[in-house]
Amino acid sequence: MTSGDLERGTKNRGNSSNFPSYYVETAEKQWTSWLIPMFVVANIVVFIVVMYVNDCPKKNLGSERSCVAKFLGRFSFQPLKENPLFGPSSATLEKMGALEWNKIVRGDQGWRLITCMWLHAGVIHVLANMLSLVFIGIRLEQQFGFVRVGLIYLVSGFGGSIFSSLFIQRNISVGASGALFGLLGAMLSELLTNWTIYSNKIAALLTLMVIIAINLAVGILPHVDNFAHIGGFFTGFLLGFVLLLRPQFGWVESQHFRADAHVKSKHKAYQYMFLLAAAVLLIVGFTFGLVMLFKGENGNDHCSWCHYLSCVPTSKWKCENR
Repeated sequence: MTSGDLERGTKNRGNSSNFPSYYVETAEKQWTSWLIPMFVVANIVVFIVVMYVNDCPKKNLGSERSCVAKFLGRFSFQPLKENPLFGPSSATLEKMGALEWNKIVRGDQGWRLITCMWLHAGVIHVLANMLSLVFIGIRLEQQFGFVRVGLIYLVSGFGGSIFSSLFIQRNISVGASGALFGLLGAMLSELLTNWTIYSNKIAALLTLMVIIAINLAVGILPHVDNFAHIGGFFTGFLLGFVLLLRPQFGWVESQHFRADAHVKSKHKAYQYMFLLAAAVLLIVGFTFGLVMLFKGENGNDHCSWCHYLSCVPTSKWKCENR
């Protein structure tokens, strides 16, 4: 979201109630962002560890395929024909905790639903995700604090993993994209649930919708797990209604009235309605998804067209059978 589109109440609005404008501008604490930078560092460190374990020169010794960037030693990348993203082998990712349906359902390795979001397929993959996390996550953490933003990131990543496992059962999946889309979803629901306190509402909404649409559209390319994107997005969208409520403008001003003055309610009725509906949908969705997953259900059996959400075949490429 651009800072110009999503500014809080203006000075004129503050002066209309005969109170200094700084009550509006400083009503909410601005947090120092430290958790999102820590997530970035953690993802990069995990990638370095994965590359150390991968040890391309040793595992490709005597093979006709040569490692990329051999000067990096055991940190060199797999041959580009095997991994064009400059990263480890699929076998290494699977060993380190990639999302793999068979191991989760039949191997009792449910922990992969969490570990997969800390793994990345290559340098290009991890850099793209971490840059997105910096631009999206730091501002959210500054506005709402590390607890709420951290919960949205982690729970959205978990939700994306569940949704992905229900539809992708023949390939592995890794990446923080589900968690990132959760933050985007939370930004959208935060805008909707706190609608009355924003100026330039329509411009902000359209800008955010375009960003989301473009990112989801990229997900229909082959080898991109759009199911994790979609699952993470809707998880974050619902969590935003629960965790990112702001007090209405009138309540903030009323905190400076005399004790016997009429005090407006902190939140509007529609905010409470959104919160309740979102909480119910989250509980039902996670329960239903986990039950289906560990029963070994294939989401594609219940939705004949859903595979198009992750890959649309064209004359330029084919989609793998998932």
